[in-house]
Amino acid sequence: MQEKGELSGVDIVDGGTGGFHLLEYFQNYEQVILVDATLDGQQAGTVTLLRPKYSSDYPTTLSAHDIGLKSLLDALTLLEIQPEIALFAVSIPDLDKLSLDLSPEIEGVIKPAAERIMRFCREG
Repeated sequence: MQEKGELSGVDIVDGGTGGFHLLEYFQNYEQVILVDATLDGQQAGTVTLLRPKYSSDYPTTLSAHDIGLKSLLDALTLLEIQPEIALFAVSIPDLDKLSLDLSPEIEGVIKPAAERIMRFCREG
């Protein structure tokens, strides 16, 4: 998305596994858009837009990134920092086998998900 240069005024950051190093972004932006994987039982590749306000609003089975993001949201609440958060949760299959490659379901949803996120950024 960033390489296309279609989103002026939007900064794209790889948050990795989340954590407190992301606090700066939540402090300095009115809106934060997160994209993360979730084990929510939906069909793999399903992309769901959520509007979490508190850590308890996140899917309970969010991926390994869950701990960092939930702790970060709790810290933001304590600091009274409340940017608008949009979470695009991508349903993934069960983690019965580990791989560095994307599953076919996830690989097939990347382009449509990116287009949906870009449309969201443009339209708000």
